Amino acid sequence: MPIIDIHIHLSDIDSFHQTAVDLSKVDYTAAGLQAEFDKNDVVLGIGMGVTEQTKGAFPDSTSPNPMGLNLEDRVPPFLMECVGINPNRLDGKHALEELDRIEARLQAPEVAGIKLYAGYYHHYVYDKIYTPIYELAAKYNVPVVIHTGDTYSMNGLLKYAHPLTVDELAYQQRGVNFMICHLGDPWVMDAAEVVAKNPNVYADLSGLVVGDRPHFERFMNEPLFMDHFRRALVYSDHYEKMLFGTDWPLAPIDLYAEFVRRLVPEQHHEKVFYENAFGLFPRIQQRIAAL
Repeated sequence: MPIIDIHIHLSDIDSFHQTAVDLSKVDYTAAGLQAEFDKNDVVLGIGMGVTEQTKGAFPDSTSPNPMGLNLEDRVPPFLMECVGINPNRLDGKHALEELDRIEARLQAPEVAGIKLYAGYYHHYVYDKIYTPIYELAAKYNVPVVIHTGDTYSMNGLLKYAHPLTVDELAYQQRGVNFMICHLGDPWVMDAAEVVAKNPNVYADLSGLVVGDRPHFERFMNEPLFMDHFRRALVYSDHYEKMLFGTDWPLAPIDLYAEFVRRLVPEQHHEKVFYENAFGLFPRIQQRIAAL
C-alpha cells in the first residue's frame, strides 16, 4: 500500500540532529529520508518549514518568514513543504515585507500548505496577528497546519498549543481547512471533539512516540498508552479526517507505520495512510503525478 507521510522535518534544527543521533537513530539527511521512503513505499512527504538562526534557539523569534526546509539547498522532489510562520515578525514596520515573502513562496508548486508553531510562539491561533496568513491560505487554497499539544522545547507555553483553541479559529475561518498536529496529545479527546464538530478541521497522528525500536516496543505493549489514542479515534469517528505522519526524524518510518497500524482499524488504513491527504492538500496530486 502506498503511503503519504504528511509530517516530516528537514531543517537544520539542533534538537532534531540530537534526537536523530541519541533517540531515533535515523540518518537525518535527505538521502537518509529517501532511503526510508523507498523501504516503506512512501511516495511523498510533506516537510514542516522551520528554521533557527542560532544553534539551539528553536523556536527562534528572529527567524525570517517564510521558514523552510533548510537542511538541503532545495526541496527534494519526493517532498512538498508547508511554509513555517514566525508571528513575531508579522507585527511592526517590516510586516508587509514578511507577508510579501510568504505570498511569493506560496506560489511555488512544491508548497502544500502553511505551518503554525502554536505553543512554540506565544500567540493564540485566533489572534489577529495571524489574520493575513489565513487570508493568504484562502486565496491560494492551501490548508493551515497547526502544532498542538506538548512542545519539543521547554520554552514553549502549553496554553497556546491546546487543541481547543483551534475550535474558535475554525469557527472564525470557515473558508480555510486546518489540521491539528499530533492529535493534540496529551489532550487527544479535546482534539477529537474539535475534529468531529468542525467540518474544516482534520488531525494528523504524528509525533506520538519518539525514539528507536526498544522505546516503541515498550509503549506499543502498554495497553493504557495505546488506549489513550484509540479512545479518541473511536470517539471522533472521523477516520476520513485523520492523516498519517511520522514527525521524522523523531522516529524511524517503519516503526511509526507499525504503531499507527496498531492504532487504526485495518478497514481505515488506506484512508489514513494515503487517501485522506489528497482531500486536505489539493496540490499533492500534481506533485505525485510529476514524480
